[in-house]
Amino acid sequence: MAERNMSMTKNPMPEQDPLVRNHNFEEVAKGYTAEMAMNEAARCLQCRKPRCMSGCPVNVRIPEFVAKVAAGEFEEAYKIITSTNALPAVCGRVCPQENQCEGQCVRGVKGESVGIGRMERFVADWHAAHADEFPKPEKPAGNGHRVAVVGSGPAGLTCAGDLARMGYDVTVYELFHKAGGVLVYGIPEFRLPKAIVAREVAGLEELGVKVVTNAVVGRAISVDELLTEEGYEAVFLGSGAGLPRFLVIPGESLLGVYSANEYLTRINLMKAYREDYDTPIKHHKKVAVVGAGNVAMDAARCAKRMGAEKVYIVYRRGMEEVPARKEEVHHAMEEEVEFKLLTNPVKVIGDENGYVTGIECISMELGEPDEKGRRRPIPVEGSNFVLEVDAMIDALGTSPNPLLRMTTEGLEADKHGCLIADEKGQTSREGVFAGGDAVTGAATVILAMGAGKTAAAAIDEYIKAKNA
Repeated sequence: MAERNMSMTKNPMPEQDPLVRNHNFEEVAKGYTAEMAMNEAARCLQCRKPRCMSGCPVNVRIPEFVAKVAAGEFEEAYKIITSTNALPAVCGRVCPQENQCEGQCVRGVKGESVGIGRMERFVADWHAAHADEFPKPEKPAGNGHRVAVVGSGPAGLTCAGDLARMGYDVTVYELFHKAGGVLVYGIPEFRLPKAIVAREVAGLEELGVKVVTNAVVGRAISVDELLTEEGYEAVFLGSGAGLPRFLVIPGESLLGVYSANEYLTRINLMKAYREDYDTPIKHHKKVAVVGAGNVAMDAARCAKRMGAEKVYIVYRRGMEEVPARKEEVHHAMEEEVEFKLLTNPVKVIGDENGYVTGIECISMELGEPDEKGRRRPIPVEGSNFVLEVDAMIDALGTSPNPLLRMTTEGLEADKHGCLIADEKGQTSREGVFAGGDAVTGAATVILAMGAGKTAAAAIDEYIKAKNA
């Protein structure tokens, strides 16, 4: 193993220049070299009681894989990661490591934590580049039992992969024409190249997972029909949270107002950013994105790349309350996205043809903390002003599509439309499990993966008990 590296800071991630990348959709981060990855791995203290693992929803054996990276044994590192994580190239790019594994890292107490996510990405990419040099994993022996998975986002893919490794015959039903869920329709190419998602899906197909696209469960086929006519012994619902929320203010029906979901889907899944695709999308000059989560940062950075001269993040709280990852905020600022904080839209203004020309906003101040502990924004009377824009994108969060709960008798949901499931993912319907954003509302990729993993174990337990 390499000599311990006691540097207080991570090996920096090579990146495109901000004022170059904000005009293209190529990946911002270029990834570690082998030397960088080994040097970063040498910063790990190999703690006797590793706290980093407690922060990982899919239980990656972090110290073990990091030790292999330090030794230059990258394929061995890949095997360790993929023993619990079906999507390492995805997680290495989009996981909020700072709040999870790296947030628990002892090295972070007096410096920067070990770059666990950057090493995970390196290992996954190294394996992909060298895959032909190693024998492909053998397809697991079948156990004779069938499970259906609804939705091919991170929860569904993880659940499907884990079940396939146990020998189940798994079919994934995906609404869109491509598998990947939010990984393909929501997260932009410059953060997560779609070829990487396709590569991960192909890896699951090699395990025997079947993917059926353009399949609207709840319309073309019901959950009940999957369990009866199609002969599946259990169904996992990982249908995500794709129903957008709006401000509900005057003028929100004007031309030029989008949900972030629609805007990002047109650009990402339907490739509107590429000249060789016919996806219709208007190229706006001045864009206001309302909200300050990761989706808001994605929408704002996409708008910049689509040619907008001015892009604003309009958020009713201050910078300390911004919920997006620090890295995403930093990247947005580098790319000349302007933050209008303590600002809230109250009206969308349009011209005689129904097109957006601006948004009337009011300044806010922060009052006492609310039930979540965040200081409540209070309007400042008489502070109204107009921000001149020709588009407004609402990035205010999403909730689950009601289709499944409306077409599945006895499937219970809460007041927010989220499916109700216990700690194992079991819903109110026997044999029907659920997890990810369909249960929690919009959350992170890795939490959805953790839910898919938990549900796979519960489905295995359920089917074995039923057939005992």
